[in-house]
Amino acid sequence: MQPVEDYSFPPASFKPLLAEISGLLRSSSSTLAVAETTTGGLVSASLLSVSGASKFFVGGGTLYTTKSRKTWAGWTDDNLVDYKGPTPELVTGLAVSIREQMDVTYCIGESGATGPTVPGPPFIHVAGQTCIAVVSQDGFATRVVNTGVADREKNMVAFTKATLELLRDVLVGEVKLEQHQSESSSTKL
Repeated sequence: MQPVEDYSFPPASFKPLLAEISGLLRSSSSTLAVAETTTGGLVSASLLSVSGASKFFVGGGTLYTTKSRKTWAGWTDDNLVDYKGPTPELVTGLAVSIREQMDVTYCIGESGATGPTVPGPPFIHVAGQTCIAVVSQDGFATRVVNTGVADREKNMVAFTKATLELLRDVLVGEVKLEQHQSESSSTKL
């Protein structure tokens, strides 16, 4: 007899969080886009698992490579000159660029290193660490999360949950938005 596969998605622990996010976005008629890297599309997939997601979810991209960032997030060769790896400024810039292109209320940016391996110098990647941003026209909030483990799949799920938690925290006002600087954040690294 074949073992029964478990196809449950998203993880059960995400469901109350997703229901809360969905309710907050829909009650304020807010819209959302996602620019994610190391979560591999799991943030978007989690949000889309909620019935009625089309009321708030406009789109998402997995900007895993510099080629995808150039194509979809407006990066140029100038962005790569001093690139050392994920930073709060980098994910804020990705989210600002996608938010502007998609004309949404909020955009999430995420980039990190899931492990088990990471590139060496000159890049600064820490296995188990991700940077997250939530941006709106009113400002941005960032968070750096370090799981302390180098397990790729566990980190992808943990990074996804942490990303959703920052979004929820912004939506309920537990995390206040910082003001954007006058220089376009989408060009910063």
